Amino acid sequence: MKILYAVQATGNGHIARAIELMPFLKQYGEVDVFLSGSNSHLSPALPIKYRSEGLSLFYGNSGSLDYYKIWQQLKITRVWQTARQLPVEQYDLVINDFECITALACKLKGVKSIQFGHQASFQSAQTPRPAVKDTMGEWILKHYAPATQYVGLHFQPYDSFIYSPILKETVLQATPENHGHVTVYLAHYSDQVVLKTLQQCADVRFEVFSKKAKTIEQFGNVTLMPIGNEAFTQSMINSMGVITGAGFETPAEALYLGKKLLCLPIRGQYEQLCNAAALESFRVPVVKQITPHMSGMIYGWLASLPPKKLTLTHQTSEVISIMMKQGMNQRNKPRFSSKTYQHDAQMPAFG
Repeated sequence: MKILYAVQATGNGHIARAIELMPFLKQYGEVDVFLSGSNSHLSPALPIKYRSEGLSLFYGNSGSLDYYKIWQQLKITRVWQTARQLPVEQYDLVINDFECITALACKLKGVKSIQFGHQASFQSAQTPRPAVKDTMGEWILKHYAPATQYVGLHFQPYDSFIYSPILKETVLQATPENHGHVTVYLAHYSDQVVLKTLQQCADVRFEVFSKKAKTIEQFGNVTLMPIGNEAFTQSMINSMGVITGAGFETPAEALYLGKKLLCLPIRGQYEQLCNAAALESFRVPVVKQITPHMSGMIYGWLASLPPKKLTLTHQTSEVISIMMKQGMNQRNKPRFSSKTYQHDAQMPAFG
């Protein structure tokens, strides 16, 4: 069985999940990866056969999206050309982790696909939303990467097609400890803003993972560290708490480990506001943005009770089995073409 797995690289969570899924997917057949996007900070240890700059999200230095940079990088013609070139018709099954180019390619060529991942859960009206819905945000979640079937992941099974988060095996097998530090990942803020805020809590040790740091540096009570999947995971396992955005993978791991969790959603990113609404039932405090006088809030958070722990209703192998069973039911018949695709010395590259 030939499987195409489309992964967007607009953040680290999608790549981390893909790395974890790969051994399971390979049990069902040959897997090729299409990696789309240009602002992930993790090394993609994946069998990448196709790669594109795709559509990427960029962040400013103060907790919000950088709309100007996003607009600068947006090339609609390139997206259309890449979709026409991507040979989705050569695969028995196309799995799409919220990647728009593959979704467009499947639509143009009449190929069935499964959208698999956190964003797929928002096809259900029962998935938590903030008190005030955003019309454009809702449209993007439902129509950015349409598929013929959906298998969603979320903190809780809000609907019949929504399953437990896919957690790293390191997290699943971990024995959490408290080494007295707080693990911090706030890529939507500059290092300077984060350092200035955390240094106000001089008697608390912080391990801050930075997209800009190349080496480990010490700034008083704050250790600045380069982003690395294993290093971050170990820091979180041994932490007394985690401060991060309101994404999906990191909050899910922190809740599973029973860690205190403080979330700062990316301003203007509707999905993170939805996640923040879902985290309310876990008693997770959500802060709109970093403020000059945030130290009191951090101390109060550290003194509070831990949140409700995340319970997995399905193991990774079960979720993959369910998805593959659906894929078999709508299996595409490969149609091979002699067309030559644009490529570099290592792999086909688009855009």
